[in-house]
Amino acid sequence: MPASTTKPLRAAVLADSDTRWKWGALTANRIAPADSDIRLDGYLLRGRATPTARQLEEVGVRADSLREVTAAEFLREMAREDAAYDVLVLSLVGGGVQAMLHGLSHQWRERAATGSTRRPVVVTGYVGVVYEKLADGLLLRHGADLVLANSRQDAERFRAVYEGVGADASSVTEVALPFLGGAPYEKHDPYTVVFAAQPSVPESRKDRTYLLNRLVRHARLHPDREVLLKLRSKPGEHTTHIEEQPYQRLAERVPGGLPANLRLVYGHMGEVLDRTDLLVTVSSTAALESLHRRIPTVVLTDLGVRESLGNHHFVGSGCLASWDQLDDGHVPSPDERWVARQGVGADGSYENAFDAARERIAGLLAGGPLPALAPYYTPVTAPGYLPGILARHHLAPDGSPLPGAPDADREPGPVRQIVRRAARGAYRHGVQRVAPVIRRMGEL
Repeated sequence: MPASTTKPLRAAVLADSDTRWKWGALTANRIAPADSDIRLDGYLLRGRATPTARQLEEVGVRADSLREVTAAEFLREMAREDAAYDVLVLSLVGGGVQAMLHGLSHQWRERAATGSTRRPVVVTGYVGVVYEKLADGLLLRHGADLVLANSRQDAERFRAVYEGVGADASSVTEVALPFLGGAPYEKHDPYTVVFAAQPSVPESRKDRTYLLNRLVRHARLHPDREVLLKLRSKPGEHTTHIEEQPYQRLAERVPGGLPANLRLVYGHMGEVLDRTDLLVTVSSTAALESLHRRIPTVVLTDLGVRESLGNHHFVGSGCLASWDQLDDGHVPSPDERWVARQGVGADGSYENAFDAARERIAGLLAGGPLPALAPYYTPVTAPGYLPGILARHHLAPDGSPLPGAPDADREPGPVRQIVRRAARGAYRHGVQRVAPVIRRMGEL
């Protein structure tokens, strides 16, 4: 038999939620050089949003190994000589990325002192549309070898921010969202309308109740249509964002109950889009998935076009509309120039969207020892900001572990497991039950 021409490539992904695990794992596969045979190890950072088994199953992304870790355990794992990863994807919130960059830098400096200079190519980015905290989130990600931008528009904005503060912008690399795909749109019978819910947009019970009531009204006005409310998580589960007012709870209070043609659904977004004729959302990344497949897509204006909602990102898209317009049969027509700048690749260019990242990674892997990580934020440039970020992950200002940092060398015992489950349950109860009550009392 002929020898294999593929090269083994070891990749690790550190993620802190179900959505970020999906982005990180798919990104690792997309950016692996074309001639490589990838082995993927997943690490789930222990915290409030650590995904449940059900969420991981729904994401549908597989790894060769997957385990939950603390920050201290992960950093120690990356410092081991036999943890010879080629690529490391940090799929975390900005503060988490910055903490890991400093923690890894410390660990690898220690290892370099023993004569080992090999380290993986470090990659990070965003899981979707960047519509808030642009400068803050970007500077917290600075220091990775590649900072991925999901579109041409994002790449231009990212470079402008880095150059504007005097930071090296060469890490910015244009790609696309890694989870786009699926068959092009074809009409279905019955005609199916899907509302893609978001955990934290909008936030208030009033606004979420309004959107649910409009969905109910649309179903009643169009009994020949199937109407689906696509939910991200079940009550008690957390995703990338906190959901204080689950639609499931609000649906229980709909007068007269939900109409027969309106259902609540979970599952993989791609599978739901397989049967969608009209995708409706406030600002979900699902809109870009839908546009990629040329499914008619609406970004709602009912609550205004506002930065706090994220729907301002879709100005110029041709997709903005209200429930009144949808009730009257409006079908939007996207602006092709806007779509092209969003990395959607509806014109067939999607498969080449990751070429630049693949080439850069291949070049870095072939170019000998990589230089030390050099984040923009240091104890000199941000002495009043950086130490607090690192301390939240139990790291000192130099990136070294603080005494007493939580560890997880072994599986927690039965008592510890019970305590952890109870603590998570108490936290979720506080988020979904107690906190809203306290806020309402404060508004009296």
